[in-house]
Amino acid sequence: MPKTKKAKPGKVTEKQKTKQEMQQPDTKGPKRSDETGLDFARAWVEFPDPADEEQIFRCDLTWLTSKWNCIFGSGCQGIQAGRADDGCCTLGAHFSDEDDEKRVAGHVARLTPDLWQFHDVGTDSGWVQTDDDGERQTRRWEGSCIFQNRPGFAAGAGCSLHILALREGKEPLETKPDVCWQLPVRRTYDWIDRPDDTRVLQVTIGEYDRRGWGPGGHDLHWWCTSATSAHGAGDPVYVSYRPELIELMGKEGYDRLVELCEERLSSLLPMAPHPADPA
Repeated sequence: MPKTKKAKPGKVTEKQKTKQEMQQPDTKGPKRSDETGLDFARAWVEFPDPADEEQIFRCDLTWLTSKWNCIFGSGCQGIQAGRADDGCCTLGAHFSDEDDEKRVAGHVARLTPDLWQFHDVGTDSGWVQTDDDGERQTRRWEGSCIFQNRPGFAAGAGCSLHILALREGKEPLETKPDVCWQLPVRRTYDWIDRPDDTRVLQVTIGEYDRRGWGPGGHDLHWWCTSATSAHGAGDPVYVSYRPELIELMGKEGYDRLVELCEERLSSLLPMAPHPADPA
């Protein structure tokens, strides 16, 4: 299964790990309007990957059956105070690897001035920068990602690469950096040593909460996954994020996940609901 990449033994590979790890904050953090706490009961399920007998999936059903949805442009408060229009684009996007950057570059080449507000800047002086650790990311321009069209732009506010995908009838995950389309789903890898001296790769699919950003996540102005205002969708996450989850898990793994999510939702009283969901 090509999209669920094996990690080397002894090493944890985190595809969507970002580099926005700021200074160590007060772990309690400030009070955020409508956000619930980070620690609460969750319902997890483990099942063998139908496409690969050497790995198993561990999935957070509390998150995947929750009614979260992206509210960019319709109530999102943004990760930086005073910049709600940026959503989670304020810091730019780090590339997961060279292939990720190369793939995005192919789509950037098709962006036109009518789709990308900062087309002239990006083509004249570049759309990639390096951070303090030398890691490559999308360039920040005027306080946010250079690909983010600001409110009032004719093609629409938001990611120009996302707009490109919709115009071409593609899924946005085809045109955007890995971290952008994966958020707020988090995929991590762990090698599990079993009592019979065998090893299996555990692929965890869960919620990318504040902790997913590293210590600096506690300093974000606002984060959507635990905010009640972002939990009012008609469809649960496992349905609305179908294309992304298939890319992360493979079609057979996703189909099995759907069965388990539907079993959970069909029960009279599902255990451990997400605290940000409507009552």
